[in-house]
Amino acid sequence: MIVVRLMNSFLIALQFLTRIFVVKQTVWTEKSFGESVKFFPAVGAVLGIFCAGIVGVLNFFTVGNLPLLTGAVGFSALILLTGGIHCDGLMDSADGLFSGREREKILEIMKDSRAGSFGVVSMILVAALDVSALSELAKISTAAICAAIFSAPIIGRLMMVATIGIFPYARREGMGKAFAQFTTRRTVIFATIEAIIFLAALNFFDVKFFVAALVATLGAAFVTWRFASFSTEKIGGVTGDIYGAVTTLSETCVLIIFALSFNS
Repeated sequence: MIVVRLMNSFLIALQFLTRIFVVKQTVWTEKSFGESVKFFPAVGAVLGIFCAGIVGVLNFFTVGNLPLLTGAVGFSALILLTGGIHCDGLMDSADGLFSGREREKILEIMKDSRAGSFGVVSMILVAALDVSALSELAKISTAAICAAIFSAPIIGRLMMVATIGIFPYARREGMGKAFAQFTTRRTVIFATIEAIIFLAALNFFDVKFFVAALVATLGAAFVTWRFASFSTEKIGGVTGDIYGAVTTLSETCVLIIFALSFNS
């Protein structure tokens, strides 16, 4: 019974955060939706395996001679596999938080599905940094780019869990409220251990990849803390869009740190 419940939580997380459907579920309770948070890093591992496989094969057969293409394909694969859900959160967050408006207006702007100038610019900057970092890693080695793009979604979703569990939810209602309601410090600890276990798999290839992943986790944690704190100052907490934003920014941070770590 416990195994079935845990598997159900994982499948809910997988369906919500990705376009990968193992079993399509259409009826979710707030509790089951909220309890799926603990498996977000596991979903990141699934995404990481797919993306690492794609860039690994491409970089191997091109012998590292098309690093820019490999980087662009890796970036695109991660977006396509998630349906761009976190990118949308980043753009909405940028439009609202940097609008210079009052709290209620910021929340209204963030809820608007249309993209504004701040959102577009933020996405362009993230895309440029991600593709550049992945391209540099592709030049270094196939193992390096695979390790980075495997680690990034795991750490990114761990940072989402940390944001959900530590910072207050800013809206009275919303999809993210179920996450916040059922996420505790214990959930964050569980997700952290889960993420470290997945990242430890990098040791089978080279211990330096695991060390880089740990350093990247600390860097992503700092970025997450600063961004979530900024949001809390502006609107009194975080929202579902902020969850997506910290995930995207954390992934970018991870890729940059990996690129800096091995570019010597």
